[in-house]
Amino acid sequence: MNAMLVGADTLGNIPTVLESFGISIHRHLSGRNSSHQRKLDRLPAGTDMLILFTDFLGHNVMRHFRALASEQNVRFIACRRSVCALKQSLSGVGLCEQNACANCPNAAKRGKGKH
Repeated sequence: MNAMLVGADTLGNIPTVLESFGISIHRHLSGRNSSHQRKLDRLPAGTDMLILFTDFLGHNVMRHFRALASEQNVRFIACRRSVCALKQSLSGVGLCEQNACANCPNAAKRGKGKH
C-alpha cells in the first residue's frame, strides 16, 4: 500500500512504523515549504492512503487534502505526529502490523492470516 504523508518536517521513526504495517511512503509534503502550500488539484497517481499529521497543518490544508482523498476514494487518517498515535489510527481503520497477525485476537474472528 502506498501512502502520501502531509505534515511534519521530519518523519523520525514513522517510516519504520509504516513498513511494519506494509505501507510504503509514496510522497511526503511537510506543508511548510511554500511550494508545498500550493494546492494540488489531485493526489499523486498510485496513492492508496492519505495520512495527515494534524499538529503540523492548518485547518484549510487539512480540509483541502481530505476533499481530494474523498473525491478519489482514497482512505485517509488524521493523527498527531507520534508513533503511538499513528499505530492507534492505523489499527482503528482495520490495519494490523504484519508480524503481529499471528497473535492478534481479531485474526481468529476473521480467519487466519492478515485482515
